Amino acid sequence: MRSPSPRKLRHGRSLAPEHHSGSAQCGRERGPVGLEAQSDMQAGAEGGFFLRRRSRSADTVRLRKRKSALYSAAPGAGGERGPELFGENIYLVLFTITLRVLNCFLVQTSFVPDEYWQSLEVAHHMVFNYGYLTWEWAEGLRGYSYPLLFATIYRVLQLLANDDVQLLIWIPRLVQAVLSALADVKLYSLVRHLDNAETAKWVYLCQLCSWFTWYCCTRTLTNTMETVLTIFALFYYPMEGSKTRSSCKYLTLVALAFIIRPTAVIPWIPLVLRHFWQEQKKVDLVLYTYIPVGLVTLGISLIIDRVFFGEWILVQLKFLKFNVLQNLGTFYGSHPWHWYLTQGLPVILGTHLPFFIHGCIQAPKRYRILLVVVVWTVLVYSTLSHKEFRFIYPVLPFCMVFCGYSLKQLKTWKKSAITFLLLSNLLPALYMGLIHQRGSLDVMIHMQQLCNNSSNQSWASVFVMMPCHSTPFYSHVHCPLPMRFLRCPPDLTGKESYLDEADIFYSNPLKWLNEEFCNGTLPTHLVFFSVLEQEISSFLVLNGYERTTTVFHTHMPQGRIGSHIYVYTRRVK
Repeated sequence: MRSPSPRKLRHGRSLAPEHHSGSAQCGRERGPVGLEAQSDMQAGAEGGFFLRRRSRSADTVRLRKRKSALYSAAPGAGGERGPELFGENIYLVLFTITLRVLNCFLVQTSFVPDEYWQSLEVAHHMVFNYGYLTWEWAEGLRGYSYPLLFATIYRVLQLLANDDVQLLIWIPRLVQAVLSALADVKLYSLVRHLDNAETAKWVYLCQLCSWFTWYCCTRTLTNTMETVLTIFALFYYPMEGSKTRSSCKYLTLVALAFIIRPTAVIPWIPLVLRHFWQEQKKVDLVLYTYIPVGLVTLGISLIIDRVFFGEWILVQLKFLKFNVLQNLGTFYGSHPWHWYLTQGLPVILGTHLPFFIHGCIQAPKRYRILLVVVVWTVLVYSTLSHKEFRFIYPVLPFCMVFCGYSLKQLKTWKKSAITFLLLSNLLPALYMGLIHQRGSLDVMIHMQQLCNNSSNQSWASVFVMMPCHSTPFYSHVHCPLPMRFLRCPPDLTGKESYLDEADIFYSNPLKWLNEEFCNGTLPTHLVFFSVLEQEISSFLVLNGYERTTTVFHTHMPQGRIGSHIYVYTRRVK
């Protein structure tokens, strides 16, 4: 007869680890069944002496567990954890949502044009049938799946006859804030299942006090939704020790992220390859999970885009071809290959950086795959010439796992470290959220006032003479007020001497204005940065313009961007 397993039994359950095979079908994956019954049979086959000794040992452990209320109620110990919502303690969930809603209202600045022009402006055009779509939509480089979320909100408000401009601005952001809050909770749950509640607590703290997460997580950016879906997918990814693994769920979430932003697949390449390598039933995984999930999500994307484009188009392929294969994103600026290593990642980590490095050294082996994802993503994006901070935002939660583990490992100076993290992240979060680059949104409040009086709409017109897409557009005005801005579509024909309208304007603003409006109707309102005022002062005086509004924008003007935004109004004769 075989000798019993050397691993002891506690509370009648086997301590042998689950076999990491993962189900190849859509559903929660389980370890092999029957281990408990097999262990019991082996124990029963032993002599009575050994059986009695083992029983007494088990009873002792059970008694100790019963009389220790502290350990039985500890999170993750299988005891009572209070009422739950979304798989976690309801108070934790409500606190996180409340914090992110507050976060939303404390971010009143602009970051990049895409948070409006690739989401809210498109949604406004979809529902209200007026507005402006950028050149990417004419070329089929963007899909309607993400704007459809906000278009649905706009449509509901329209049906309720409550499509006030303030609701159009804030409700989409509040929805994004709630989704980000749920992602924060899922990150906590993931670490609690992988490690314990102590580690999860510190990871959760690091996630909440990250200044860059605070700055981005309530914005209507595709990168923000990509980050949310990445955290949700990671929760179901079959990591070592995970109790929430589901191949179908995590691959579906990855596929949704890919549909919204095709480069979202980059962080998942090492994770999916690792999963495939460790999966024993590889053929079943491909046939019953990869292919069905891919076909369904891609099919839904094709149908949505077919409805709004009016033709069959695979936007994900065009997006990757333009941004990755042809690398035409360099039209919007280029950076050296090391930019993410020397500036990008250190800036978005901020004062978390030393804790991230310490956590990478101290974290157990099972977290190594998360570090591989961070390194891989940074290296891949480093090969592309056009670089932005937001591109690597989806791997920031991965970094927070290591930062949290670092805090847990600290034996001394822990309170000082926590205080340092909170204060050092609070200042940039509030400054970037409330002060830096707020003029782009504040000036639209003055444009809204032109819509409040119906008589104004009949004669008023606006020309925004700023770097293209510096401000939001009709989604922040919500009336068919004639508006125009300097356009900057890239050259897709390969001309080396190509200049867009904004470049031509800034090469000689006064000459451009005199030629553009020599015989045309002058706009009633001009909006431009303060650095332009002196150059076009003669045009303003000659045509009867006077400054009516000054809006603060930034303490750090550079190039074509000034410290203030001016609104000049033409005197009516």
